[in-house]
Amino acid sequence: MSFCVLIPARLASTRLPRKVMLDIGGLPMIEQVRRRALESGASRVVVAADHQEIVECIQSYDGEAVLTSTAHVCGTERLAEAARLLELPAEAIIVNLQGDEPGMNPALLQATAQLLLEDVGLQMATAAVPIGHWDELADPHVVKLIRNDLGHAQYFSRAPVPWYREQFPLRAGAALPDSGNWWRHLGLYAYRHGFLQDYAQWPASALEQIESLEQMRALERGVQIAVYCAAEAPASGVDTAADLERVRTLFS
Repeated sequence: MSFCVLIPARLASTRLPRKVMLDIGGLPMIEQVRRRALESGASRVVVAADHQEIVECIQSYDGEAVLTSTAHVCGTERLAEAARLLELPAEAIIVNLQGDEPGMNPALLQATAQLLLEDVGLQMATAAVPIGHWDELADPHVVKLIRNDLGHAQYFSRAPVPWYREQFPLRAGAALPDSGNWWRHLGLYAYRHGFLQDYAQWPASALEQIESLEQMRALERGVQIAVYCAAEAPASGVDTAADLERVRTLFS
């Protein structure tokens, strides 16, 4: 049994208009992302687009794309629709790769999917990397993840958790006393298709709305989320013009 990668892509991005179509290394960003997914060993890679322009772009590179509704409020809902359109079997393992991550390490996709391939009882998996410095831990744009003794996610937060009562807060730039206790969540998920359809139908949960983190919806319903812990983070995604220039430099 293998896995497929679905890539949600929205044309009308707010902070950086039309960002998935912007040039990176001579290709549209969304095509660069698709190529990272192909390098992961996935049996199938499909872009789930909200606009025909993205579909035609991917098809011009002989890729596969499906047109989904413009009404979805999150990428997970878009993926659920795409998986239905593709008529994937309920047991299919789907990796959710964001359409603005051209620097993603393909090995991370495979490793996250592998958690579900190895344990048929798991429905969802994600990935994390160590946090070593206070600035990153205190940054609300960095999502923190706490794991339990089984290696599954116990909580996600934008706050600096767990809070080391005896030593926090630290000065700017300070190394954390034990980097093995703090993890940065990567916005990368793997699901079984049947579970994904259930998840997309659940209403937003209380903690999901407070933290503005959609994975809390699963935790609050008692879902076990396996966590693959990578040694280092991939290149970060593109949200702003500054991010775009940084990633373009990487590809040059």
